[in-house]
Amino acid sequence: MHEMSIALSIVDAVSARAREEGSTKVTGVEIVVGQLSGVEIPSLEFCFDAATRNTPLEGAKLDIVRVASEGECEQCGKRFGVDFHYAKCESCGSFRVRIVAGTELSIRSMTLE
Repeated sequence: MHEMSIALSIVDAVSARAREEGSTKVTGVEIVVGQLSGVEIPSLEFCFDAATRNTPLEGAKLDIVRVASEGECEQCGKRFGVDFHYAKCESCGSFRVRIVAGTELSIRSMTLE
């Protein structure tokens, strides 16, 4: 389950930033997760709760912003929603589709006390 390693990485990064800011308590973390990121959100939420125990993030609220996946056809320029990393353009039928959104996985913000 790679969600635990993601949760631990979030805790490490946020804890380090909180220390830099002189804070000992984090009450909230907002992350961005793309539809095609490969992250199982319920598993990440469960792992986040476990990973924050005995850290400055214990009890912090995890807000997850979900980003829909979107592709752009390199042939005709049409943008459209996709469900997989490989897609066929719904306009011209080309398979030269570049994923332009939905693979994100990042920390957007944190709330410190």
